[in-house]
Amino acid sequence: MPPVPLSVLDLVPVSSGSDVSAALRGTLELARAVEEFGYRRYWLAEHHLNPGVVSTAPALLIQAVARATSRLRVGSGAVLLGHRTPLSVVEQFGLLDALFPGRIDLGVGRSGLPRTPAAPASEPASAPVSAPALATASASAAAQDRGTFTDEGLYLPPRFTGFARLLRSPRFRLQLGLLQQPGARTPPYEEQIADLLALLAGTYADEAGVPARAVPGSGADVEVWILGSSGGESARVAGANGLPFAANYHVSPSSVIEAVEGYRAAFRPSAALAEPYVAVSADVVVAPEDDTARRLAAGYGLWVRSIRSGAGAIEFPTPEEADAHVWTEEDRALVADRLDTQFVGAPETVVERLNVLQRATGADELVITTITHDPADRVRSYELLARAWQKQA
Repeated sequence: MPPVPLSVLDLVPVSSGSDVSAALRGTLELARAVEEFGYRRYWLAEHHLNPGVVSTAPALLIQAVARATSRLRVGSGAVLLGHRTPLSVVEQFGLLDALFPGRIDLGVGRSGLPRTPAAPASEPASAPVSAPALATASASAAAQDRGTFTDEGLYLPPRFTGFARLLRSPRFRLQLGLLQQPGARTPPYEEQIADLLALLAGTYADEAGVPARAVPGSGADVEVWILGSSGGESARVAGANGLPFAANYHVSPSSVIEAVEGYRAAFRPSAALAEPYVAVSADVVVAPEDDTARRLAAGYGLWVRSIRSGAGAIEFPTPEEADAHVWTEEDRALVADRLDTQFVGAPETVVERLNVLQRATGADELVITTITHDPADRVRSYELLARAWQKQA
């Protein structure tokens, strides 16, 4: 039986010492390369006010990537409906479909952060400590907590509880203020998805029966996906509408099983899908040897820390910049779940762990996201993974 397809999620990262233009060139070079390596689709994320990522406008990036390639499906992973209207999204992706018919995916998300239980009101302060290898320290910290393993051997770390605090951060409040009009109200997510699907199908009408037809957009041949991090609203909406669902192991690894099970339980067949279809994401760095891969991934912990501390993603550090950081116990707690669930190593090492992820989740497709300081190392990582993955056929 052939392995499930692999796809790509790109945040368009900016490397330390580089700039936005170089990051965009790196994305186009990567897209051309992974098309040749045999990846199925190429998704662009949406993030705002992050100095280290350029994925602020998925529709514009999709156009650039689709133009630079010829066979890849290209899409959003995901457009965030918390500060957009369904009509604006349908019109944008209708334009993309008109330019690149049959190649566009419309991945939709609710907001920039998953909803999780509130963080503790306060956390004990801790003194700086010298930095041994962060991966070793992180694994030790995680072992002291109560992470679990599935029967297949997939690690599910303790649930990260810091999102509620992050939502209260000044930077996040500023982001919301800049992205939404004063007094704007975001409708319930289920209603937004219903409106989006009706506009695409050309069946939309308001409460008074007045129709609206999106041009372009009505009848567009786009593949609509819902992205989610838990078994909550996103999974239920995806299942109830018979849409494919992408679960974020790379963002919220503790709840990935909950997410896919919630989706499958809610699934109802539709014109788009007769059966559930699940993609699951993973953070991956591959190099010829395990030690080399770990070195290439050295900046990942510091990069995740910058996001979860509320400052926004920094430019991706060099291994030497990562080594220079003095880690506190609080720092390690911020990133432990993400480090312990990043798949780093030689091709055979990573393939084995991705197979565990696929078996545990029943994924029909895996979405790989890779960040290294040198863009050439990122391309090489995707190449090595593709070759090793295809050998299983």
